[in-house]
Amino acid sequence: MGTDIGDLLKKRPVELSGLSSRVVAIDAYNTLYQFLSIIRQRDGTPLKDSNGNVTSHLSGILYRLTSLVEAGIKPVFVFDGKPPEMKSRTIEKRVQVRENARIRSAEAREKGLAEEAYKYAQASSRVDAAIVADSKKLLSAMGIPFVDAPSEGEAQAAYMVRKEDADLIGSQDYDSLLFGAPSVVRNLAVSGKRKLPGKNIYVDVKPEIIDLEESLTELGISREQLIDIAICVGTDYNRGLENIGPKKALQLVKEHGSIEKVLKVKEMEVEDLQSIKDFFNDPPVSDDYELKWGKPENENVIEFLCNEHDFSYDRVAKALERLEASSGGGQQTLDQWF
Repeated sequence: MGTDIGDLLKKRPVELSGLSSRVVAIDAYNTLYQFLSIIRQRDGTPLKDSNGNVTSHLSGILYRLTSLVEAGIKPVFVFDGKPPEMKSRTIEKRVQVRENARIRSAEAREKGLAEEAYKYAQASSRVDAAIVADSKKLLSAMGIPFVDAPSEGEAQAAYMVRKEDADLIGSQDYDSLLFGAPSVVRNLAVSGKRKLPGKNIYVDVKPEIIDLEESLTELGISREQLIDIAICVGTDYNRGLENIGPKKALQLVKEHGSIEKVLKVKEMEVEDLQSIKDFFNDPPVSDDYELKWGKPENENVIEFLCNEHDFSYDRVAKALERLEASSGGGQQTLDQWF
């Protein structure tokens, strides 16, 4: 998802402790997809309760966010609103990709190809209205605020950081930087070991920060030119130019100054170019939100997770103890946050 410009950007490793006392505006859909993709049974199927409801995302929210709060981080989830019309083709393509992955996963499972079945099962993850509603319900019961964006969640999160209501954005994608986010932290929700696709090799995955100004300075470009590069490579709102990767796009934009001049030289076109650029520079955002963290409502969390979704009472109770007693490694306790 998003634009593939990551290889151009400077990334700085950071420990969770280094984010203590920071407000992190988490790209909700991006993070839920990660939970749904990664938190699965050995055969690749997502975690489910006895009624067949998917619960992988709920497990991720409870246990991962508890770890973040223990580190002193103040998370806030930012949910997408209505996508722009120019994103419709990308959305349709993603739906088809996920359906194809679901079919291929089932076929692989029937053939006993466990690793292939797992790989395609991960790619078939989808966030629906029920998953969003359950996520918001659990967040509220845990005392973690969330914000509903009028359009793209990353645009809203970037706005919140620029307003200094949040310190940085938590997302795997790079679109936040195109929307003007000063800094983004990646791998916040997926730290640990990760298996390389198609290989029996595991690598460490640790949080890393991308500072927009630092990256722009190192690349010798402006944010406008970064947007131009992303459009050359391809975004959620347009297909990239044929045979143009991020390094080539950087070279072309630096050489010619703008995507308009690149397109003229290459005799190419990008549909709705100005609309795409305008959307990155001035997306719909809202001031209608309140960031207030509260103590977890233990009984509501247990009722929701254990009684409605078959979670282990002992595991949930222990997570709630950690959440309630969290001090962020010597930082303020939850009571002192409010």
